Amino acid sequence: MPQYVIVYLGGNQPSTSEEGKQHFAKYMEWLSSLGDSAVSPMNPLKNTTTVNADGSVNNGGVTMMSGYTIIETDSMEVALSAAKACPFLEIGGSLEVSELVEMPSQQ
Repeated sequence: MPQYVIVYLGGNQPSTSEEGKQHFAKYMEWLSSLGDSAVSPMNPLKNTTTVNADGSVNNGGVTMMSGYTIIETDSMEVALSAAKACPFLEIGGSLEVSELVEMPSQQ
C-alpha cells in the first residue's frame, strides 16, 4: 500500500497555553481518527540548519517546514481527504502531501 508524507508548513503559535492545549487536543483527535494508517504520526522539527550547494551553512530553513506525518492509505485522494481534516489548517498553516517512492534496496 502506498505511503504519503503530509508536510506541515508555517502555522501560527497559540497565543496562550490554554489555546495550545485545545489545539493539541484537536490534533491528537485527528491523529486518532487516522487509526493504523498513521505509520509515523508525529514528527515535529526544530533547530533547522541549511547546507548550501557551495558548502556554506545558514541557520534556519529555506522552507517553513515545521514537521511531518506519514500515512499509509489506498490513494492520493484518501491522503488529501485526511490532510483536509487536519487541525493544523486552523492555525494558518498549510500542508503538502506527497507520495513516498519506494527505492530498491542496496544489497
